[in-house]
Amino acid sequence: MALEWVVLGYAAAAEAIMVLLLTLPGLDGLRKGLVAVTRNLLKPFLSVVPFCIFLLMDIYWKYETRPTCESDSCTPSEYLRHQKSIMKSQRNALLIAAALVFYWLLYSVTHLVVKVEQLNQRVERLKNRD
Repeated sequence: MALEWVVLGYAAAAEAIMVLLLTLPGLDGLRKGLVAVTRNLLKPFLSVVPFCIFLLMDIYWKYETRPTCESDSCTPSEYLRHQKSIMKSQRNALLIAAALVFYWLLYSVTHLVVKVEQLNQRVERLKNRD
């Protein structure tokens, strides 16, 4: 299952980089091309949502089937393995949340940048009429 987490991590990183590039000031010349690329990538990145749901169900299944480790009932190595498994699950849940939040941010920021560009074009047309 490690490959799924690597793919999700790369997707979240790509989303974060695109949000960062869209929101950085001073990249006006690059922004128009970046908006076009981002708008074309929004639909393929939408596959992150069901993928995250699948991985969240996987975490839940592992949580439900995980053997319990009471203080006296397991050895120190079993207890360490149990704690490590809990930490991995928490890390993976955080990665899922980050990927979903970054997708939502990317969608929102792209929509706002496109809206601002349309309003700027409308203002320019109104200025040219006068």
